[in-house]
Amino acid sequence: MTTADFEPIIELDAFNTQAIDCAQLATHGYVIVPNFLATEHCRALFDYAVALDPNAWQQAGIGRADQYTTNTAVRQDKIRWLHRECAPEATYLELMDALRVQINRELFMGLFDYECHLAHYPPGAFYRKHLDAFKGRSNRILTSVFYLNPEWDTNDGGELVMYDAQGDVLEKVLPEAGKLVLFLSDVFVHEVLPGQRDRFSITGWYRHNASIGGVIDPTR
Repeated sequence: MTTADFEPIIELDAFNTQAIDCAQLATHGYVIVPNFLATEHCRALFDYAVALDPNAWQQAGIGRADQYTTNTAVRQDKIRWLHRECAPEATYLELMDALRVQINRELFMGLFDYECHLAHYPPGAFYRKHLDAFKGRSNRILTSVFYLNPEWDTNDGGELVMYDAQGDVLEKVLPEAGKLVLFLSDVFVHEVLPGQRDRFSITGWYRHNASIGGVIDPTR
C-alpha cells in the first residue's frame, strides 16, 4: 500500500495541546505527556505506519550532508520523512506546528519550523547514546518523540533512556501509544534500547531559522 491510498485519518482538534506543561519544559528542559493523542487517533497513525510499502522506508543514518553515513553498529532503525503532500502525514505536521506556536507564545523560544520522520525499530534494533544537536553547530532546538504502539508493556523493552549531565539515568520512557516526549536537543544525551516487538514512533525537531540564501540549516 502506498501513501496515496490513504485519506486524512485524524482531526487537528483531536490533539491535546493543552496537556503540554510549558513551565516544566522551561524549568527542567524536558516534559513527558502521557496522553497527547486519543487512543483511536493514535491507532490510526500506527495502522498507517504498519501498512506502508517497504519501499517507503530507508535505513536511518547519522551525521549531516558530507558527513552523513549509515552505521548499524550505532543505529538500526528505518525511517520515513513526513511530507505535507500526504494527507495523514500533513495532519500530524499541522498539529506540531500548532504546538510550535503555543510553545513560542509561552516560552519565547523562537522556534521557526519543524521536521520529522516515522521511525521503525524491528525487534532487537537500537540507537546508541547520542545528542541530537551540538551547541552552536545545529539549528535543532527542541526534540519531539511521539509513540504509536498499542498495548506496549515493560516486557516489550524499547525504552527511551535520557541521561543527565553526569551520565546518570534521568528518565526511562516506555514507548506507549499516545505518549509525547519533548526535550532540548543539545542538552540531553539519550538512547533507544532494543525491543521485543516492532516499535513505531515519530521523531522530530523544532528549529531556529539559520537559513542562508533560502536554504534552511545549510551545510557549514
